[in-house]
Amino acid sequence: MLDLRFIEENLEAVRENCRNRNLDVDLDRLSELVEKRRSLIAEQQSLREQRNKLAKQMKGRKPSDEERTLGKELKEREVPLDEELRETLQELQVLHSQVPNMSHPDAPVGADEASNRELRRFGEPPRFDFTPRDHVELGQMHDLIDFESGAKVTGQKFYFLKNEVVLLEQALVRYALGFLRDRGFTLFQTPDLARIEVAEGLGFNPRGEETQVYSVANEDLVLIGTAEITLGGLHRDEILEEESLPRRYCGLSHCFRTEAGAAGRAGKGLYRVHQFTKVEMFAFTHPDDSEPVHEEFVHIEEELFKGLEIPFRVVDVCTGDLGAPAYRKYDLEAWMPSRGEDGDWGEITSTSNCTEFQARRLSIRFRDSRTGKTRFVHMLNGTAIAISRALIALLENHQRADGSIEIPKVLRAYAGFDRIG
Repeated sequence: MLDLRFIEENLEAVRENCRNRNLDVDLDRLSELVEKRRSLIAEQQSLREQRNKLAKQMKGRKPSDEERTLGKELKEREVPLDEELRETLQELQVLHSQVPNMSHPDAPVGADEASNRELRRFGEPPRFDFTPRDHVELGQMHDLIDFESGAKVTGQKFYFLKNEVVLLEQALVRYALGFLRDRGFTLFQTPDLARIEVAEGLGFNPRGEETQVYSVANEDLVLIGTAEITLGGLHRDEILEEESLPRRYCGLSHCFRTEAGAAGRAGKGLYRVHQFTKVEMFAFTHPDDSEPVHEEFVHIEEELFKGLEIPFRVVDVCTGDLGAPAYRKYDLEAWMPSRGEDGDWGEITSTSNCTEFQARRLSIRFRDSRTGKTRFVHMLNGTAIAISRALIALLENHQRADGSIEIPKVLRAYAGFDRIG
């Protein structure tokens, strides 16, 4: 979350940022509540000082009628004052949590993904001299993916992976883990559950119709939508030493998404599913280092998909599509022959610099060596490989006329085969 003092001192800039992000936040009411809180706390402190002063005056003697009356008046005022302050703080907290992070000055301003800015491309979409099959048809052809059984056993948008694709998933995981370990990342296999307050601290909404995560009945737990939640909560309420920064973490986990409102041809097959495996990058950095580390994350994503020989482009995500915690976000979009009429780009990774927005909520700080004071760290996340979407790009881009699928060289040693079919 943003510092309340920052919001007060930069109200018009915060207001414009909310407009650019298509968020309607009542900042005028928030300002009123900040002032009301300040006034109530001052009154509360004055009340306590008066009661303490009166108690000292009456110590060791019988109080006068005036002192009894004053003591009664002070006591009667204390209870409603505490209740008014509690209600004010509660309303303030709700409004404060709705204020998004500020946006990077270079982030394109726009309402939705149509305003995202393409930065660069790798490779060219394949030109097939045959009618390409989509990954659903390829999965049926080679008995690789069973959507019908997934729906029967669990529900729509669940699936079984079978045969070579089971090994291909493991190969993608090993490829990503080895790549990141070689670059100094600490590897984690994280829990698939997290406390509600941790998810909220990272900016996820576990409640309401628009939630994208599943809550566990009768528990204060959610199924994580990404290892960003579990890795981000790892140092909750801690003070880190400056020399330990940046901390680069890699998390392997299952991910669970409700995909509320997701439908349509673009989301068919594996593109929007309720469960998948993902290798996630995360970093805790000094505020001065977060932008270079963000560039490092997107470069790692590019190198991973160059190795997989998949055409992609890098886009600078616009303000209306950033998500509340992100200061800046880059997406990698792979070419997917099955999207649209003649193929189209589909998101395969994203990486966000959330600056201190999440760290404030989770109270994650470091001790500044120059001042000795504590400051909030900056927190960043980035997808290394989300297996379900990586499989779409692999199967569809590497298919051949006879329906066989060639395996990229970087995966062959892990998978144990160089072709499917």
